[in-house]
Amino acid sequence: MLETIKKLSSLSGISGREDKVREYIISRLPVTAEYSVDNMGNLIVCVKGKNKAKNKVMLAAHMDEVGMIVTYITSDGFIKFANVGGVDTAVQLGRKVKVGEKELTGVIGVTPIHLRRGDDEQKYPKKADELYIDVGAESDKELEGLVSPGDKIVFDSQTVEFGSMLKGKALDDRAGCAVLLDMIINGVEYDTYFAFTVQEEVGCRGAGCAAFAVEPDYAVVVETTTAADISGVSGEKQVCKLGSGAVVPFMDAGTVYSPELYKKANELAKEKGFKIQTKTVVTGGNDARSIKTNRGGVKTLTVSFATRYLHSPSCVIHKDDIAEMKKAVTAIAEEFANA
Repeated sequence: MLETIKKLSSLSGISGREDKVREYIISRLPVTAEYSVDNMGNLIVCVKGKNKAKNKVMLAAHMDEVGMIVTYITSDGFIKFANVGGVDTAVQLGRKVKVGEKELTGVIGVTPIHLRRGDDEQKYPKKADELYIDVGAESDKELEGLVSPGDKIVFDSQTVEFGSMLKGKALDDRAGCAVLLDMIINGVEYDTYFAFTVQEEVGCRGAGCAAFAVEPDYAVVVETTTAADISGVSGEKQVCKLGSGAVVPFMDAGTVYSPELYKKANELAKEKGFKIQTKTVVTGGNDARSIKTNRGGVKTLTVSFATRYLHSPSCVIHKDDIAEMKKAVTAIAEEFANA
């Protein structure tokens, strides 16, 4: 799965532009897997297990990443943009990016410290519309046929291993996609639906459509969640810790999870021997909020990678957590299939 995560991380796919990610996943599917792509762009895969399931279970991971989108090209060749998803200006300044389908190399411009004086020295842009991207063009004419409003912009960030960690862009949620793809390739115990969803980063839009089509009894959202196990943060404020296994929340900003399902996940960890931890801060949200409230309601749980520096060019996960996530998701899905 490590190499799959690296490959998925390298692909460009902001919300609404997930095509390359979806095409790669389809290229890796076994010939026996049944799949469809809906009008939103969700990829839904049905995998027959060794046994029939008592309940219909859907596993979901989103394909899109946060990024930017071209809004305007100035007469002197600079590109203006808007954010797609929650991107902090602080992680954009001076960053290398890829622009458009041609993936032109660009840099998000920022005034250097040498040109800042007095009160301006500590003042940096706060909003995307105050920034621009420099792709080396000297006029808008140079960019005709290369870049247009509506083109995607992604961080250009190499995926690398360092120590026990893996760093890369879009690990939210390409790491989750890798877990689902690995389960599909290696087979499942019970009939299972897998939903690779779109537009999670702009309001969890695709997952609701996928759940409506599949009509699951249970769903497991396979995600990433913010970890603050860094210098200067202690106790419950760390949220969760890298290397301590899968993260299961009892509540986040979008979903109040069933106490029974939360308890069952922790019981399974003891029974099956995988590492699990609790998300200790009620924050964030994911596709669970759209799936849980679909049709007459879906019994839903989220299982996440602990991840540092989310929504930046340098998301970081612990390599040991990859195997723990696979064990946790597999055990929980099998339990739900026969609940």
